[in-house]
Amino acid sequence: MIGVSKLLCDTENFGDSLRYAPGVHGQRHGAAQGMGPVLSWNITRTCNLKCVHCYSDSDGKKYDGELTTKEAKKFIDDCAAFKVPVLLLSGGEPLIRPDVFELVEHAKKYGIRSTFSTNGTLIDKQLAKDIKALNVGYVGISLDGLGEANDKFRGKQGAFEKALEGIRNCLDVGQRVGLRFTINRYNFHDLENIFRLIKEEKIPRVCFYHLVYSGRASQMMEHDVTHEESRQAMDLIMAKAQEFDKTCEILTVDNHADIVYLYLQSLKKDPVRAEKVWNLMMRNGGNRSGIAFGNVDPLGNVHSDQFTQNYTFGNVRDRAIGDIWTDESNPILAGLKDRKALLKGRCGICKWLNVCNGNFRARAEAATGDFWESDPACYLTDEEIGIVK
Repeated sequence: MIGVSKLLCDTENFGDSLRYAPGVHGQRHGAAQGMGPVLSWNITRTCNLKCVHCYSDSDGKKYDGELTTKEAKKFIDDCAAFKVPVLLLSGGEPLIRPDVFELVEHAKKYGIRSTFSTNGTLIDKQLAKDIKALNVGYVGISLDGLGEANDKFRGKQGAFEKALEGIRNCLDVGQRVGLRFTINRYNFHDLENIFRLIKEEKIPRVCFYHLVYSGRASQMMEHDVTHEESRQAMDLIMAKAQEFDKTCEILTVDNHADIVYLYLQSLKKDPVRAEKVWNLMMRNGGNRSGIAFGNVDPLGNVHSDQFTQNYTFGNVRDRAIGDIWTDESNPILAGLKDRKALLKGRCGICKWLNVCNGNFRARAEAATGDFWESDPACYLTDEEIGIVK
């Protein structure tokens, strides 16, 4: 994640301590010194919607083999032993799982911060109160456009209104909540309207995701935004971050070209700010899938992130997460922990490699067939990354 508000407006939020603390860059097995990784945990594959860009290819049916309550609690025990700071509960739709609150309570005993990544359509007033009562750290609700535009992506009419109702219900009880928006060619024009919605509804956080070609989204590669549109989106996001200042935390996700672009633009407009950005970006070190961030799927398989579930490093039924995460016998996991020498093409010779770390490997493999090739979503020019023709 790129903390746009942190970089441009000096905001302070929970995630900043895991992204920009001294000593973060250089960790091999965790988010910060003395910690394990932040884990995205798909607690179920079942979902009440059928989004066209779903990386887990979820549907409204029951899937066999998912972790039982007992197995899930044992996994949480192992997370605590490995000092995992955050469990991001996702799906499918995590609120469909009957024991979800029981799992949150179990994590809470260890001081593990639980967050939800949800479509928001199930969050009625009572459920919002229940989430708040559990001290859930954050609820991220996905919207990919306004009204019918969102419903088309979500595969269900009325999904936008139900998600918006879920946001309002969270806000009404003081539950921290925000938007998740995946940028693509069909909703790029809605960015201004999304910011208008954020302002009108007083939504305190928004994460703009770049499209990753995984799951059903692997069919959307040709529907990604162009490089020029990525730059335009980033220009707008930076401008809105400065306009909103500390009233709304703004982040971008899944494209570390964003932080380089932000730095280069700051260098032109505000050299003093650019120096602050430089110091923070050097602390972070770029994409840290397989290091500071990992994924556990509904069956208990461990992956470097939720978009790279075609590579499995072990199963939490068989071994503790700490043992799996620190075992470098798998060449992909070992490579991710020290990947610079393995990267090819533009990524391999980019002068920003220390602050980007090769961007997103799942996207590179989807586009080229080679896990270590260049990420096609990098929108920086050859000149900007130091290639002289």
